[in-house]
Amino acid sequence: MKSLLSNLRIDINEKIYLKDPQSSDLGKRIIEHSIKLIDEIGFDSFTFKKLGAIIGSNESSIYRYFDSKHKLLLYLTSWYWAWLEYQLVFSTTNISDANEKLEKAINIMTRTIEADSTFAHIDEIALSRVVINEYSKSYLTKEVDEENKEGYFAIYKRLITRLHNMITEVNSDYKYPHSLASTVIEGALYQHFLKDHFQSLTDCDNKIQPSDYFTHLVFNALNITKND
Repeated sequence: MKSLLSNLRIDINEKIYLKDPQSSDLGKRIIEHSIKLIDEIGFDSFTFKKLGAIIGSNESSIYRYFDSKHKLLLYLTSWYWAWLEYQLVFSTTNISDANEKLEKAINIMTRTIEADSTFAHIDEIALSRVVINEYSKSYLTKEVDEENKEGYFAIYKRLITRLHNMITEVNSDYKYPHSLASTVIEGALYQHFLKDHFQSLTDCDNKIQPSDYFTHLVFNALNITKND
């Protein structure tokens, strides 16, 4: 899969950025260090001025790529969902058994992220923490409906649709496939957050992973037996 991914480019909605950060070394450094800085200090404390000091560039140069830190967050989260989508597609495309494919998909969507050397300027582990801690801030805004119309969340919605399709392939009579698919993907972020910060509120720990819980949840909801 890595050899295939190395030949692919993750494309993000052009309306999110002013200049494609993948088009230059500076742009890639903006992405690389914004992930690290947001992971370190949080999105609320993050500023382009602080980022500029770290990458040794004027604040104004960052504004040539993104007109706000909100757009930068949208870019980072969109990149994460697209990266996850590529993993989902390449990991399930040759699986013919619907149950097995769904189980694999749930694992990919909910597991703890591991490093991927395919994209040198992206720390996927740090980015996953950013998404877990900060993703809701990308859409809990007054502008969410307009941004949705502009396609800012298209990759995230497409990922949910892929999981929805796998659910209906297993059980076409299930009444709530969209709700179940979005619950898995959104709920995985929440369970990882609880696991890291509020351990008394989740059964997930070092032995029981969110992927275990969501596999159990989905397969019981669909009334099917999990493959062993």
